[in-house]
Amino acid sequence: MKITYTARKVTLRDNFKERVEKKLSKFEKLFSDNATVNVVVTLEKNRQTVEITVRDRGMVFRAESTMPEMNDALDKTVDILMRQIRKNKTKLEKRLKSGSLDDFVQETPEIEEEPVEEYQVIRKKQVIVKPISVDEAILEMNMVSHDFFMFINAETNEVNVVYKRSDGNYGVLEPASD
Repeated sequence: MKITYTARKVTLRDNFKERVEKKLSKFEKLFSDNATVNVVVTLEKNRQTVEITVRDRGMVFRAESTMPEMNDALDKTVDILMRQIRKNKTKLEKRLKSGSLDDFVQETPEIEEEPVEEYQVIRKKQVIVKPISVDEAILEMNMVSHDFFMFINAETNEVNVVYKRSDGNYGVLEPASD
């Protein structure tokens, strides 16, 4: 796995990077050698946020945690990633290296076994999408009081989604091939 670090308003020490590599080494047998890991550490006042994004074979795993201490945030983030993988074990087995997921789940200590969720679609809705700008899409999203809005981007002619982030800002989802 290739690990990339991004530090925002903070300087990362070598011992923190070593700790990240040690924690993420648990996941190496699950992902290919081409997997990329982005670790973003942000300092805001007295809070430290650690965000880890793992990309491999078109799959994306992302976890984020904010704590007063950087190492605590890292531990929590790795636990969240582990829970995501355990929770979606059967779906992931089909896409990840065969057998290694069973070994990983058995090796990791049991935290709290969460009940396996069965996904059930309870509503299907057709949406008329039209070419508009990102600003217009945000305006329409706010007008209908939704947290997201699907549209055709007038600049790229592709389907995009704008969404409201938890920090009050906005994001845009654009299609990309891996």
